[in-house]
This record gives sequence, structure tokens and C-alpha cells, in this order.
Amino acid sequence: MTTPRLIPEQAQHFARIALGHVGREYPNNVDHALAEPADARTPSQLHPIFYGSYDWHSCVHSYWMLARLLRRFPDFAAASDIRTLFDMQFVPEKVAAERAYFARPTARGFKRPYGWAWLLKLATELALHPDDRWSRNLGPLADIIAQRFRDFLPLAHYPVRVGTHFNTAFGLRMAADYAGITRDEALATLLRETGLRWYGDDSDCPAWGEPSGDDFQSSALIEAECMRRLLPPDAFPPWFDRFLPRLVEKQPATLFKPATVTDRTDGKIAHLDGLNLSRAWCWRSLGDALPAGDPRRVAAHEAAREHLAAGLPHITGHYMGEHWLASFAVLALDDEN
Repeated sequence: MTTPRLIPEQAQHFARIALGHVGREYPNNVDHALAEPADARTPSQLHPIFYGSYDWHSCVHSYWMLARLLRRFPDFAAASDIRTLFDMQFVPEKVAAERAYFARPTARGFKRPYGWAWLLKLATELALHPDDRWSRNLGPLADIIAQRFRDFLPLAHYPVRVGTHFNTAFGLRMAADYAGITRDEALATLLRETGLRWYGDDSDCPAWGEPSGDDFQSSALIEAECMRRLLPPDAFPPWFDRFLPRLVEKQPATLFKPATVTDRTDGKIAHLDGLNLSRAWCWRSLGDALPAGDPRRVAAHEAAREHLAAGLPHITGHYMGEHWLASFAVLALDDEN
């Protein structure tokens, strides 16, 4: 039995959630360095496209989700509202303002690597739409973010293995989709070589630090998913065998047990709902990569279903989770790569 997949009723539900907050400017957790008094500006002045959803990166991946849902279900009830939104937001002048923000000296590390990863994932999704206007208009911003990866990765001697926004495996994983859709072989090579440099020798991962109290990613599973995406098909299985050699025994046990969330009004604790959904995404993808008849495939898909069941009921509720969790649900149910 495989992991459940996205159905139209879920798509409509998730789209309505995102349409309710991508244009909601407040509350807002602004990640913005001030170099002078004139830099004190509102979120929509700083970011005319990605000003909603509580923070820039959540707004970006909410747009990704809307783009994915529109492509998957082009005639569903929310389609017209999504197209109207995209026509209003993905226009050259607003993209230029978003690009200008990255030119600020204080923005060198802005949203690195999590926001970068999601922006390239959004660009990847828009490139798959039959109408290429939105993709062409966003392209100059994606170019800047891709160059950020090219500039940063050679300088990054060490990976970041935490379960939050700073995890570098997640950044490589999402950027790989962009390199693929744009046929940028140089970027794809840089991503693969960086992954091998950071993670190529890892073995017998204990996952002893999972979960921590504000994780929304599994540092172990996202590393495995990153390497699955980066490595050639014949190179991934031996790496995976070394990295998690006891999966057939459902070890490390912590990776198989969904996280417990005690307070969904606490933004950090609410991250753990996201951990359950992102683990479901990784388990499904890793399970799909294993051969039929491999007992690890069964264990992976079973873990994906259990984590999905733990996370899906809590996408709506308090705004601390509602502004971002649906995107992770769509990853778990419908990511293609």
C-alpha cells in the first residue's frame, strides 16, 4: 500500500486557506535589517509580492502550492481566483521590487537557504504551466536566487543539519528541481558535488537528536531525500544502504514515531505538525525509490501514512500553523520529483 495522494476536495480546501492569507499583511514576522531610518517600511512596501502569510518564505511557498494546485486541477473552483491573483502579482514591476531587495548590502543572507529553496521551487512549478507569462515574469528573481546558490555553496565548508529553516540539505533538494527544469547542468553539477562533499561519507545515521522542540524537518530524512534527488539512480542505493542500514528493523525508531504537538498556538511547538508532514513527504519519496519487494519500501510507506495521518488534521486552526502547513501537506501528497 502506498501513501495517499492529493484529491480535488483537498486541493480546494488548501487553496482557500492560502488565498486567505497570501494577501494578509498582518500579523507579520519581518526579517529585515535596517541600515538607516528610511529602511523602516511596511511588509508590502518591502515585498510587493511576498508580503503576506506571516513571513516572506511562507508566502513564497504558499504561492508555490497555489501554482501546483492550479496545474493539477485547472478547472477546480479556486482556479479563477488563483489566476487573478497571479495576474495581479507576477508582473515585471513587482518582480523588479523583489529583486531590488536582494541587491541591498544587508540582504546577502536573506532567507538563506530556506526561502531561496522555495523561490526556486515556485519558479520550477510556474515553468510547468502551459501559460508561461508568470514564469517569464518571475524569471529575473529566480535568476538572482540561483546565483545566490552559485556564490554561496563554494564558500560553505560545512552543512547545516538542524531541523529548521537553516537546513542545507533542503536547500539543495529544492534547487535541484530548478536546475532540472532550466536544464542548467552547471548548477546541477554544483549541487551534486556539494551534496557529495557534505553528505557523501555519512553512514549509520543515529537520528539521536530528533525531534527537537521546534523541528519542522527531519535532518536525517531530508538528507536522504536530498541525496536521492541529487545522485544518479545507480549511486543512490548504496549510499542509502550505508546511511540508514537498519530501516528493515524500523531503526532508528525515532524516525518512525510521529511527533507530539502540545500547543498549536505556540509558533515553535506548532512546527512539529510540519515535521510530521515533511517526514511523510520524505518517507513517501524514499519508499517510491526502493524496488518492489524490498521490505524497506513497505516500512517507508507505512511511516509516511502514519505521519500524514498525524499532520493532516491540524492544517486549519490557529494561524501559527495555518499560514504554512498546507504547503507541506501538498509536498507529502503530490510532489512529483
